[in-house]
Amino acid sequence: MRLAILPVLIIVLFCSSCAELKKSHPLLPVDEYEKMIVGRLDADYVGTDNCVAKCHSHDKITAFFKHSVHGEQITAETGLPLVNCESCHGPGSLAIDKIERNRQLLGEKGDKCDTSKLLDLKKLPPQAQSLICLKCHSAASTPALAFWHTSVHALNDLSCYSCHKLHQGPQQKVSHEKMSELCFGCHPDVRAQFSLFSHHPLRENKMDCFDCHDPHGTPQPSMLKGSSQRDLCTRCHMEKSGPFAYEHGDVTETCSNCHTPHGSVSRRLLSAAMPFLCMQCHSPGHRSLLAAGTRPLFGNRCTDCHSAIHGSDTPDNRGSGTLRK
Repeated sequence: MRLAILPVLIIVLFCSSCAELKKSHPLLPVDEYEKMIVGRLDADYVGTDNCVAKCHSHDKITAFFKHSVHGEQITAETGLPLVNCESCHGPGSLAIDKIERNRQLLGEKGDKCDTSKLLDLKKLPPQAQSLICLKCHSAASTPALAFWHTSVHALNDLSCYSCHKLHQGPQQKVSHEKMSELCFGCHPDVRAQFSLFSHHPLRENKMDCFDCHDPHGTPQPSMLKGSSQRDLCTRCHMEKSGPFAYEHGDVTETCSNCHTPHGSVSRRLLSAAMPFLCMQCHSPGHRSLLAAGTRPLFGNRCTDCHSAIHGSDTPDNRGSGTLRK
């Protein structure tokens, strides 16, 4: 009886865990997120200088911010910073109100902000976190963020803070060298593909994920840049773009019909080794492969003869324009 019950219990536990993983997280109206990022209504804005003079005068974060893109933006009308600490953390008068009095009671331990009076950014839902940035960037960065709300990242509960670490240095975008590691944190399968024999030179720091993908969203699948996949690939592989008088039909559709974008065990990022790749469309096979005297050709690459595989302007003896001249 116990042996019969055990599989049932395992199935019940598995189903319950799956139900938890697939738990619905409905989106709230935008005005609900706006209420979350207002901050304390009984607090006043005091400016960054008043805050850092009391409790952050020797903090590296202050120096990072002053040398960042945000910190160097000054309004021409007032000469005041366009962005400061309170732009994200909310009004700070209550946070620094009791510092001096607490210092008398607690010594150096009292020289701290009361962060409970500021916005608890870590506990805000991702949509509210992003809305803090979008207060300014929805207008200033419209071309880059036009597809953010419908992007794969936003729909999977990522926020701006997931990638932009504003307190880790004055460079408030991830560097070229660290971008791949950031992306691999959520895409370990792509890391494995770039470790294969044939791969794009991302590990060699000759390109990064942003060269092909826009993390803020695009109208293309997989957040690809460009108007199409072929348009994106031919930005670097211009010799393959054509137009040719004799074109390979698959090439005019999409490059991924034959190539895998991140990495492959076959040369030149091919999704399968030749001649098996070509035989997926050219079946049952080339006439020379079926002839008894030429069957050793089965082990050769099709491109040994068909070198102009992407297209050519020169016709061959069969009128296909793909044979080597």
